[in-house]
Parts: sequence; structure tokens; C-alpha cells
Amino acid sequence: MQALRSHKASQSFGREPVDNEGRERSTLVRRGLIPETRPQRILALATFVNMIGSGVFMVSAALFFTRVVGLPLAQVGLGMGGAAAVGLFAGVPVGHLADRRGPREIYLWMLVMQGLAMAALVLVQSFWLVLAALCLGELARSAGGAARGPLVRGIGGADLSRYRAYLRSVANLAGSCAAMAAGFAVQLDTRPAYLALVLGNALSFVASAAIIAALPSLPPVPAPPRADRWQVLKDRGYVAITVLDGIMSIHHQVLLFALPLWIVGHTGAPRWLVGAAALVNTVLVVLLQVRASRTVNDSASAGKAMRRSGVAFFVGMAAIAAAAGLPSWLALIGIVVGIFVHTIGELWHTAGSLELRFSLAPAHAQGQYMGLFGFGAGLANVVAPTVLALFCITWGVPGWLLLGGVFVVAGLVTPYFVRWAERTRPYAEQPAQLT
Repeated sequence: MQALRSHKASQSFGREPVDNEGRERSTLVRRGLIPETRPQRILALATFVNMIGSGVFMVSAALFFTRVVGLPLAQVGLGMGGAAAVGLFAGVPVGHLADRRGPREIYLWMLVMQGLAMAALVLVQSFWLVLAALCLGELARSAGGAARGPLVRGIGGADLSRYRAYLRSVANLAGSCAAMAAGFAVQLDTRPAYLALVLGNALSFVASAAIIAALPSLPPVPAPPRADRWQVLKDRGYVAITVLDGIMSIHHQVLLFALPLWIVGHTGAPRWLVGAAALVNTVLVVLLQVRASRTVNDSASAGKAMRRSGVAFFVGMAAIAAAAGLPSWLALIGIVVGIFVHTIGELWHTAGSLELRFSLAPAHAQGQYMGLFGFGAGLANVVAPTVLALFCITWGVPGWLLLGGVFVVAGLVTPYFVRWAERTRPYAEQPAQLT
């Protein structure tokens, strides 16, 4: 009886009121502008607030550390890269803790820890103290991402893939707003302006935690008898998918890192295209991610989406590479085409990647599985600048084509590994409910 009351409560928690406001909200729901239930809207709001703060810091971090803290650029790069590498190892153990203790509580405390680490940056002046604060923040970020996975799964509802895509669109929209806010501070170029950005990021974590606190608790899914404590490390199929996704995740830095250097140093395209590329990419993701994810609702369709994305990456990178040595207007056309095609590949890759990380993970161990998947994507972000500098900038056109070929191969073999991972899955899915 108690379980029945709990189930009814979870169903009614996000029910829309039957009045003018409720009818208007239902229209927004049908158009996909807001999620269906109250818990889904709460998590979306927390995501937006969190990404506003994080986006502001990412844009201005290097300037803050060099112009306010007074660190040499080499130390800034070493500190940020080292902290990112350290943070990779927190996902699996904290994800396992979220599986056993409840993801909402663990995610909430990881947000608070990130806020404290960020606030500490305004007080420290030495490299080692900065490194300690950055490492603490990255550990909490990685751990929070692992805890957030089962939380998203628990409140995502029947159309989980659509909700995940909605959250990514929200995150990209927040990133765009953050970039504009950071731009004003960079234009002022004063110590108070940079300190305001860092403190604003710290407050965004605390505000996100306060929003998450409004969510109902998501109880742990009971583990099957004799379940392995660290099952994800023995799930060879999932590990293989994580490796392939990590390889393809290098594409996230193509437009942000390799393309600006390529435009300025190797093509006659106008330099304003550097900023326009990021803007076009963000707008397309915000507008099209939900649409691109509509047909990706199981492991098989996710594998096919990954395969398509690999081909799209190759075509987009080939178009960008072809801009070298062309007249300015032809180079502009080639790069714009490359940006569009590459972004289409990004949409497919995101849809497939999100589906695989959830659908191939047993319900009772979503946290630790999310932690491993996050390790693969995080490691890709760490090595991506070096890989892209070697392939795309040092080797030039052949390097662009070779790396695009790597993406094609990774995408083509992904469906085969998906089928293998499904055959060797350790446990069947189990439902999780909000209470």
C-alpha cells in the first residue's frame, strides 16, 4: 500500500493544473519549450544556472589567473590540465556512492563542493593553492556528473532520450549567454570584473544546489543478489563503447581549438569567422538537438547514429581542410559548409552517446557506469588539443583527412560493439521511481 501511495505521489508530483495558466503551460510542453513534469523543469533550471556560471568561468579563466592572480601562462595551462586529469578518477567511486545512497543528495553536495572550491580561488595567490582549489573543483565536477546520470534517468520519464536532448540544448543556450556576459567583463579588463565572474560562478553552484534540493528523493535501485561491487570495470562491452565514444569525443574541440588556428594560419577566410563558427554551432545545437534525438531511443538506433556521425565528421573536416590555399570567398564557403556538416555529426554523436551510456548500464549501477563513461569523454578533452595540434595544424590537410578517417572507423565499428555489449550485459533493466 505504501509503495502504491508513493507511485501515485510520484505521478501527481508534476501534474499540470487545469486552469488558464495550466493550459498555457501545456501548450509550451507540446511545443517542446518546457519539460512535461515539475521535477524535469527543476533539473532543467538547475542545469541552466549551473552552465551559466561554468561557461562564464571557462571563457575567462586564463585571463583571471594571469591578470588577477598573476600566474605565468605556462603554470595556468599546467594547473588546469593537471586538475582536469585528476578529476577523471572521481566519477566511478562517487557514482557508485550515488547508486547506493541516492543521486540527488550526492549531486547536491558535489555542487556545494564546487562552489566552495571556486570561491577559494579569489583568496589564493600561489600556484600550489590554485592547483589544490582547481583539483578539488574538478574532482567534484566529475563526481557530480556521475551522480547526475541516475538523477536524469529517474526523472526523465518515458521519453528519456528527448529529455536528455532538451537538457543539452539548455546547456548550450546557457553557454551562449555566459559567453556574452564574460565578454563584457573582458572588455572592462579590471580586477573587480574578473573577481565578479569567479564569484558569480561560485554562486551559480550554490544556487543550483538549492534548486536541486527542491527535487524529491530518488531511492537507490536494489542491486541483484551477488552483484559485483565494481561491475562496470568488468563489463567489457561497456568499456569498449566508452573507448570508442572517447575517441569520437575529440571532435568537440575541432571547432573550438583546431578551426580558429586553421582559419588564421592556413586559409584566406576572414577572421571574424572564428567567432561566427562557435555561434553557428551553438545555435544549431540549441535548435536541432531534440529533433536529432527523436529516433534515437534504443541501443541499435544509437549505434547507427554514431555511425552516421563518423561519416559527417569526415565530410565536414574534409571541407574545412579544402579551404587551405583557396581564394577568400571560396575558403569562406568551404569552412561554413564544414561547420554545418560537422555540427550535424555532433548532433548525431550526442544523441547516440547519451542513449548508449544510459541504455547499456544496469539500473542499479547507473552512477558508476556514468562515471566510467565520463572518464572516457573527459580524457578525450584532456588529450584533444595535443591530438588536434599534431594532426590538423602540424600535418595540415592530410592530418585533417586522417583524423576524419579515424572518426569514420570508430563510427562504423560502434554498431558491432553495441550488439556485443548487449549480448554480454550483466543485468536486466529495473525501474527507478521518485518518492
